[in-house]
Amino acid sequence: MSEQPDNRWATDAYPDEYKSDIDKSLAFTGLDVDVFTRGKADSIVDLLDRWHPSGAAGAECLDIGCGIGTLHPFLRGRVGSLAGADIAADAIDTARALNPGIDYRVYEGRRLPYEDATFDFCSTACVMHHVPPPQWPDFVAEAWRVTRPGGLFAVYEHNPLNPMTRLVVCRCPFDHDAVLLRARRVLELMRGQGFEPVVRQYLFFVPVDAGWARRVDRLLGWLPIGAQYVVCGRRPA
Repeated sequence: MSEQPDNRWATDAYPDEYKSDIDKSLAFTGLDVDVFTRGKADSIVDLLDRWHPSGAAGAECLDIGCGIGTLHPFLRGRVGSLAGADIAADAIDTARALNPGIDYRVYEGRRLPYEDATFDFCSTACVMHHVPPPQWPDFVAEAWRVTRPGGLFAVYEHNPLNPMTRLVVCRCPFDHDAVLLRARRVLELMRGQGFEPVVRQYLFFVPVDAGWARRVDRLLGWLPIGAQYVVCGRRPA
């Protein structure tokens, strides 16, 4: 891989108040970050049940850029196995303390610490906007490398077309250098690597933590105004 700008999370201390900082930036909505984390976990299970032969219960999963593992309590017991990798060593220490039994590893931001074709499902949740844009193709290439043929790679991101999302990002201290990317750009990156897109869905249309709100997401998922989105591609078998 070519020499590119470093990701600041490789050297900066991971925020001690990560969750509370996000909750503060969301305060005007009346929601907290767990609403979005739980919604993404439900989406992951749905993607696997719909698009992978093993279904969620049999899938070996990797969370790229897992941070302190906030997603994992909502996935534990619903997928076959869980692993997480992050470039912030202090975040990985916290993740291990919070979620015993999950395989967490530190990596330097270039090559994931796993063998080729290790996982049925790789995902990254609101991470790519922290990756320097010149590194985006390499980031997707690493996901390709560790995903098995027939496996899935899902990118969850903030939707820059939603003004409320842009306001939340602006209010969040550790997002000061975030570069939001549209779903169309993620699709381009996936296709450029060889992934076959299977899903592009916008999420979190209704600021309510309820099952019916997620059903609204499924009905309106084509409409590019949800607060976040998921793009999912399959590595051809």
